[in-house]
Amino acid sequence: MVSAGFQILGSALGIIGWIGAIIVCALPMWKVTAFIGSNIITSQITWEGIWMSCVVQSTGQMQCKVYDSMLALSSDLQAARALVVISIMVGILAILLCIAGGKCTNCICTCTLQQLLQLCPESQVQ
Repeated sequence: MVSAGFQILGSALGIIGWIGAIIVCALPMWKVTAFIGSNIITSQITWEGIWMSCVVQSTGQMQCKVYDSMLALSSDLQAARALVVISIMVGILAILLCIAGGKCTNCICTCTLQQLLQLCPESQVQ
């Protein structure tokens, strides 16, 4: 069996990665475009995220707008949106399986054969 420290470390890293995926999903900085005009006063930075786009003026003012439709997104951002949402959902499933699997490992508790068979009802001995 793997030591309890490795099991806890793996679970913690998985949860940290899942939280990171949620943060990345919410941030609007997926595509960053800088436009600098003939002088510094007309410069602006455009941030395109998977949920909204933002424009930052040289004065520090920022305006964000949520996309009106899916068609407003470029194909790479549409793919990124789908993949990030899928990764967050798979992360939830992985965390739930990690918690359920932890019930029969040495890290959380020691299970008897009877307790192990109760977790899988289709394999119960008659």
